[in-house]
Amino acid sequence: MKIPFLFFLCIATMLTSIRADDPVVFISAFKSGVEGAIHAYRFDLENGRLKPLHRTTDIESPFFLSIAPDGKFLYAIDADQFGGDDNEFVAAYGVDGRSGKLNRLNRKSARGTASCYLDVDATGKTIVVANYSTGSVAALPVQDDGSLGPATAFVQHSGSSVDPGRQTGPYAHSIVISPDNRFALAADLGIDKILIYRLDSTTAKLTQNDAQPFATLSPGSGPRHLTFHPNGKRVYVINELLNTVTFFDYANETGVLTRRQDIATLPADFSGISHTADLKITPDGKFLYGTNRGHDSIVIYHIADDGRLSLVSIEPSLGKGPQNLLITPDGRWLLCANMPGNNVAVFAIDTHTGGLTASGDPAQIPMPSCIRWLK
Repeated sequence: MKIPFLFFLCIATMLTSIRADDPVVFISAFKSGVEGAIHAYRFDLENGRLKPLHRTTDIESPFFLSIAPDGKFLYAIDADQFGGDDNEFVAAYGVDGRSGKLNRLNRKSARGTASCYLDVDATGKTIVVANYSTGSVAALPVQDDGSLGPATAFVQHSGSSVDPGRQTGPYAHSIVISPDNRFALAADLGIDKILIYRLDSTTAKLTQNDAQPFATLSPGSGPRHLTFHPNGKRVYVINELLNTVTFFDYANETGVLTRRQDIATLPADFSGISHTADLKITPDGKFLYGTNRGHDSIVIYHIADDGRLSLVSIEPSLGKGPQNLLITPDGRWLLCANMPGNNVAVFAIDTHTGGLTASGDPAQIPMPSCIRWLK
């Protein structure tokens, strides 16, 4: 009996639909109870599709994730009641190869509430955390087995700014370690400042930078997230309340920031309510992308040789409330977590123009809040 060629084609397609060498992507589902989880997917670099691999459920409200530089450990916010009276935790997991499985190691207090950002230093020995509701940052040491020790540094921010609803006190929204591993920069939405700390990764200590303790943004900006340019000499901050991006020159020897530009993230004729969330830069340093929640879009800028931004376009995010972005290391794909939209959209990046083209329908995930790439 002859077996149709189509049969063999279907079998071959099934066998190759999930390849062991495809990269792994972890996506947090910001929910409590059984819906809260860390989802693992294989990512197909040829067509940009996400393929479910595993789901880790022994965690509550995993808002933000960070992966160790060697890819052996993953860290996540773990909140019994996110933003409640009790401090949140940072949970440590061992990464089981490329299976997508996570093995829980331990958890330690984040020393604050509504903990919303994590970063691991280049040595993998220190993790820093920003606590939104209590307006503080902390550093925790990482043990040899990837587990966490109690916080060895804690800094309480102080002050306020001009927005009577959102800036009555400090609200630390992110803390990012510099590419050379010498400084940590914390964006505080409540006080319109980027606070600059010297980092000692051997002892997991944060100390105020004497050369410049902080850089100030326009009143009412509400700085949320920041990122370093691949050349290590520029910093870009996305401002949640004013819907702008601010560009700073960065002196990596001293940690000093010099403000150069503010540019809008929204169309000039938009009159609705919108708040920015995240920003990412392509590995070649040519394009910057930011998210608008409310306008539900992704703003695209070209980065000039001097670091200044110019608008390319503003494109739909294909879901409500674009929260977090990831650009693949090859610079070909952008993933967008539309948190209240319950999906993750994948876009192909035009490496010449920065333009985005959707790759199929978005993947359905409950409340996706953070996307991380396993190297």
